[in-house]
Amino acid sequence: MNDAVRSTHSGEFAVEARGLTKRYGGVVALDGLDLSVPTGSVLGLLGPNGAGKTTAVSILTTLLTPDAGTARVAGVDVLSEPQRVRSLIGLSGQYAAVDEHLTATENLEMIGCLYGMRRRAARKKANELIERFRLSESANRPLKTFSGGMRRRIDLAGALLADPPVLFLDEPTTGLDPRSRGELWDVIRERVQAGTTVVLTTQYLEEADQLAHEIVVIDHGHAIARGTSQELKRRIGGEHLDIHLAFPEDLSRVETIVRPFAIGAIRIDDQEALVSIPVATGVEALGSVMVELSAQNVEIVDIGLRRPTLDDVFMDLTGHKSQEDQS
Repeated sequence: MNDAVRSTHSGEFAVEARGLTKRYGGVVALDGLDLSVPTGSVLGLLGPNGAGKTTAVSILTTLLTPDAGTARVAGVDVLSEPQRVRSLIGLSGQYAAVDEHLTATENLEMIGCLYGMRRRAARKKANELIERFRLSESANRPLKTFSGGMRRRIDLAGALLADPPVLFLDEPTTGLDPRSRGELWDVIRERVQAGTTVVLTTQYLEEADQLAHEIVVIDHGHAIARGTSQELKRRIGGEHLDIHLAFPEDLSRVETIVRPFAIGAIRIDDQEALVSIPVATGVEALGSVMVELSAQNVEIVDIGLRRPTLDDVFMDLTGHKSQEDQS
């Protein structure tokens, strides 16, 4: 790692925030948010649009000043030493922050020089990342000729360029194809194994499931739940019974039929003609529901039991689907 961005921090937590509060007029974006991210781990921030995830990341990366609260990144106070914090972090925001008139290589070299790297070292690292993200054939093209997904990969490469000890990724894989998304996951895992700490916001619940050691669910500016993926799934308990109907017009009728068997909120998906209910005794509930549906002459395409997913957790905690599931 370049000396200019080397952290002397060796504490238990690479990111700590206490009571972060941010208001925009009468709108409370953050309402006393607390975060603690152990060094060398991945924290997944989940929440609906407008929950405060990006505001929290913007404060932790010195782009916004909170109205109240404190924060430290890599042991450095965000408010009193913002310039030093910037030398210790990598950031990939929701939109690619690149110069479209420069080539891919030139963009990454420029970022390396801004971190204080020598030009030769910056170019070597840039070439490595360009190859890692499968962009070698386009390395010398100006970014204005790149697709949105290609620009996204260059932006992500820029965040990784100086091997920062703390990495903030705000919805990093939006716009990436499944292969590129999987490759980025591999890169993140490699960095974490090497000791990097990652704060990740994402609309892809599978992404949080795959990468995050701990997940914090934010809604209306404060944390409403936190824990590992498995801990959050256990919160809602039991199993889910999924019923795919042949005719969407039967949804409301089926919801009434299955309500006595549900131990929590029933999920209705109009597009998929799906009714999903949490049940305490899976096999018993499955048999009873099938008897009732048959008696009511409801035609189904498929019916089955499954374990809870993060999307079920999201639905249970926030009262609606994730942005991923809505898109």
